[in-house]
Amino acid sequence: MSVPVVIGLSAVVMAIRDGEAVALTVRPPGQELQGLPFGPFDPAGRRTFELALRAFVTEQTRFDLGYVEQLYTFGDKGRDAPLADMGAGSARVISVGYLGLAPGALDSHSAASGWQPWNRFFPYEDWRDGRPTALRPIETALRAWATTPDRLARARLLFALDDAPWNEERVLERYELLYEAGLVQEAARDRGEAAAALPAAGEPMISDHRRILATALSRLRGKIKYRPVVFELMPEAFTLSALQRAVEAIAGVTLHKQNFRRTLERTGLVEGLGRMDSETGGRPAELFRFRRELLAARPVSGLPLPLLRD
Repeated sequence: MSVPVVIGLSAVVMAIRDGEAVALTVRPPGQELQGLPFGPFDPAGRRTFELALRAFVTEQTRFDLGYVEQLYTFGDKGRDAPLADMGAGSARVISVGYLGLAPGALDSHSAASGWQPWNRFFPYEDWRDGRPTALRPIETALRAWATTPDRLARARLLFALDDAPWNEERVLERYELLYEAGLVQEAARDRGEAAAALPAAGEPMISDHRRILATALSRLRGKIKYRPVVFELMPEAFTLSALQRAVEAIAGVTLHKQNFRRTLERTGLVEGLGRMDSETGGRPAELFRFRRELLAARPVSGLPLPLLRD
């Protein structure tokens, strides 16, 4: 018996607010949990996926998207629940995910949507103040689950156990390991089991939206190193301190200030505007701009991440 297929679209829209990386979320009618802006693709009404995505994000959140890139296609069974009230019924939902970046977390003026820090959903990913306390109960639970050498090796590698190095880009792999181990509420929900309370694993989201968010954060953490996408999150004029805080908020790590500025200077990506920002709360700091014209002139790299070592 053939199963009908519905194409859905999901959007991870990220911005910087008060020095923190935030994601745009929605709360669908009748749902207690938050999710990402999403909706079915209407091939008769929209010419492309991206046009449809921009339209329903604006409809659901009253926010207009800027920079957008296609993220991934998600087709796991069980992800169709959010579209049940949108005409999907019992159809298999294939969702095309997109990553959008905004230069400011403007209020959406919609009671059903808002901006949430990504570390609400992945508290163990934020190493800016050292090793997160959220990792303690996660480590205990993972060691209890890791009854085979393979499981233990994966847990050590992904969660920096036993002095293993931390790789900030492996957000998705860490979430999927927690899912496999049954340590996130989505796993219990999908398996029809009682949810195990492990707040350190972060807040759950509808369907597989937290997996989509993890995919987007992984992509963005990697891409800021080889493409200048972080400037899509910055205003036209910014201080170097604000730029560093934005990179740190995305990557979840603390950078060495002097080394960051030296390597940034070598890239030639920014130039001073000859005026100062007096709203920094301390000594006035020089304002800079991203030299966007370089994108058309030559291949442009991203920003280095010189970590601050203890």
